[in-house]
Amino acid sequence: MVSRVIPVEPFDLVIFGGTGDLARRKILPGLFRRYCAGQIPDGSMIIGAARGDHDAGEFRTLVTEAVQEFGGGRTCEDGTLDAFLAMIDYVTVDARGDTGWAELATKVRKELVNAFYFSVGPGLFGDLAERLQRFDMADDDSRIVVEKPFGRDLETAKALNASLAKHFDETQIYRIDHYLGKETVQNLMAVRFGNMLFEPLWNSQYVDHIQITVAETVGVSGRGGYYDKSGAMRDMVQNHLMQLLCLIAMEPPAKFDPDAVRDEKLKVIRALEPVEPHHIVRGQYSAGDDEADYRTHVEDPSSKTESFIAMKMAISNWRWAGTPFYLRTGKRLKARTSDITVVFKDAPHSIFGAKAGQHNNELRIRLQPNEGMTLDVTIKEPGPGGMRLVDVPLDMSFAEALGPDAADVPDAYERLIMDVIRGNQTLFMRGDEVEAAWAWTDLIIEGWQARADVPKPYDALSEGPTDAMAMIARDGRIWRPIKT
Repeated sequence: MVSRVIPVEPFDLVIFGGTGDLARRKILPGLFRRYCAGQIPDGSMIIGAARGDHDAGEFRTLVTEAVQEFGGGRTCEDGTLDAFLAMIDYVTVDARGDTGWAELATKVRKELVNAFYFSVGPGLFGDLAERLQRFDMADDDSRIVVEKPFGRDLETAKALNASLAKHFDETQIYRIDHYLGKETVQNLMAVRFGNMLFEPLWNSQYVDHIQITVAETVGVSGRGGYYDKSGAMRDMVQNHLMQLLCLIAMEPPAKFDPDAVRDEKLKVIRALEPVEPHHIVRGQYSAGDDEADYRTHVEDPSSKTESFIAMKMAISNWRWAGTPFYLRTGKRLKARTSDITVVFKDAPHSIFGAKAGQHNNELRIRLQPNEGMTLDVTIKEPGPGGMRLVDVPLDMSFAEALGPDAADVPDAYERLIMDVIRGNQTLFMRGDEVEAAWAWTDLIIEGWQARADVPKPYDALSEGPTDAMAMIARDGRIWRPIKT
């Protein structure tokens, strides 16, 4: 299989926060990979903008180091890096002042597609948007990219939306969630809406329940100050897991069009029921063999912020009434993995008798690591001795199915940045979608704050608090094991 790479027209991309961690780890190496793949044409310009007093040569050195450290070992033809660096420039700017803006305006070409990546804290979004307009760098075809956290509650999200809306139309704003750029997430839509095999079964009549797990082995060391003000609910559930839930649960859009897709996602969020207190489990990790506990990492011995959360959720619509969705995410868990499991109901009657046991089909979608999908089907165990049933997986690993081409699959940031250049908003959150997610999230957070709930401790590198196991066990179900 040969992957098709479709180049874009020449463009100008300005990266505010161009010397920051996200730019070094993801944005700049990702752009280099797209250049190596032939997707970024010569004549494009990538301009770093930050408050650091560097010249273009020093910034190119930073880009070179970022590509070498975080480029994923990608090798290109000799001279490719030099050609990529030739399209790199840098300007020192003050986001809240006027320094550097006039110079930056001379470098952005109005005749090309231009995009502005706000790889900075949300407190600067409004300042950057205002100056782009005041210094006449943006027009009706310009795009701005904003990173999460997009607010910390409904009030702040509305304020951020309003600050951007003063200067840019909603069609120009790209709120990025890198989970939506993952190849497996997009294959989820292809599996659902491109195969007659699944869509007729994708409802409460045939699906027993759905699990979404995003587990990390790392703690919050080094970012405790930020994390303790957000917690797993704000940091992961309100955005990443909510987006996965929407893609799993949404109705088929009329067409694969940005607003058609986002309209259906918004309907899911608005159909979410409030979560009952006994359907929420929050936790904090304890000390491990080589790492301190959560409260030590955040330097607050009385912190009530959760590093783990598990929830049972319900969607009140015709498709999903009566089908529970179980979500969990946490730090310092047993393995680093992100997966979705769709558990189908048992056959209504077994012709093989009680000795055959209970068997059901499960579709598991692995987002990381080893992206792919597995469908468990029931077959007869080989050999004599009667009808003995066993579940076996039909396994599709992208690396195995696509062979060498799997290495050329762009990572999430690469895909999403190129979608910005193309003007395709399908995989980006719309303002009303963000606000609806916060409206649902705020009620849950306000509830546990009013109850003065304290997170349950759990062992580092475990599967989370035992209360989370008990929560799902009360329904006669079990979590899928957390493993790579």
